[in-house]
Amino acid sequence: MKKLSYICFITALLVSCSSEQPTESSVAEKPQETNLVQLTPAQMKNAGVATGKAELKKVASVLQVNGVMEAPPQSMVSVSVPLGGYLKKTTLLPGMHLKKGQLMAELEDQAYIQLQQDYLITKARLGYLNKEYNRQRELNQSKATSDKVYQQTQSEYQSQQVMLKALAEKLRMVGINPNRLTKNNLTRTLRLYSPIDGYVTKVNVNTGKYVVPTDILFELVDPRDLHLMLTVFEKDLDKLEIGQEVLAYRANQPEKKYPGKIIYIGKDVTDDRAVEVHCHLEKEDPALVPGMFMNAEIEVQSREAYTLPEDAIVRYGNKQYVFAAKDNGVFEMVEAQTRNSEHGFTALMPGPALNPETQTYVTDGAYALLMKMKNKEEE
Repeated sequence: MKKLSYICFITALLVSCSSEQPTESSVAEKPQETNLVQLTPAQMKNAGVATGKAELKKVASVLQVNGVMEAPPQSMVSVSVPLGGYLKKTTLLPGMHLKKGQLMAELEDQAYIQLQQDYLITKARLGYLNKEYNRQRELNQSKATSDKVYQQTQSEYQSQQVMLKALAEKLRMVGINPNRLTKNNLTRTLRLYSPIDGYVTKVNVNTGKYVVPTDILFELVDPRDLHLMLTVFEKDLDKLEIGQEVLAYRANQPEKKYPGKIIYIGKDVTDDRAVEVHCHLEKEDPALVPGMFMNAEIEVQSREAYTLPEDAIVRYGNKQYVFAAKDNGVFEMVEAQTRNSEHGFTALMPGPALNPETQTYVTDGAYALLMKMKNKEEE
């Protein structure tokens, strides 16, 4: 009897448990994800949805490179003195702008006085020798004097002419006009004037310092001819040619573009397998200085491709999608493979799900469709 009672209890318990389990039909089915979304005409208007065909356009490939601003040798000037002296005065500081012919510094030394003295004495003696030469020539023609005396006078006269011209050139080198030099305007000061319009980059002297011709006093740069020197790896070298357009920009101001063109492609590959490419910018900018780091984009080739506006392509889950228009306001989200973008359009790569030649796509309001689709899936 006890065994019978125990069996009945177990049987009743199993029946009770089985009756509490939900039936298969009572389990709520999860809504499956779909790549379709439907809008009424009013919803399309409110969301700003517009459709259109993919356009066949030429889209250029862009090569991203970097480089620095450089001044060519002809735009950089090192200022020194042709004759040593003591620096008496200068007001230059690095970064100052100079106009061509503007006074940079004044120097003093007795050697400047000596040079002027030698010139004036030589000039005076040449005047005497000129008269003596003419007198000896006339006497020699009448045989009143020997040929030897005449030749000595002629040699001394010609030597003095050479000496005067040499001294005149030395005066011009130190900034003194020999044609205006007289005994009444001797000066002990040598003045240095700027040879270019540009900026001071270095000041290597101070007041009172004695400088010699080998010393570089100041360094100047003309910013009007700055070049952009880009570093391009050899694997991309075959994509470049003289005259290609370049868009340069600073890292902290990517929105400000500096258009230019390639003017020279280096013929020497460095140890890191790169080549120097020089570019000329169309417009000068005082904000650009030698040594400044720059980024640049180079158009390397153009090809025809079917394109859609950039707003027609949406990103979701690390992928790109477009919406293909169906009938009755239905749109299908299709994965898209893209190429380059230019002037607000992105090139499409043909694929199994894309047929850009005939398909109509959403060109505006694609993100509104994406939001509606994802919100519907979460309901």
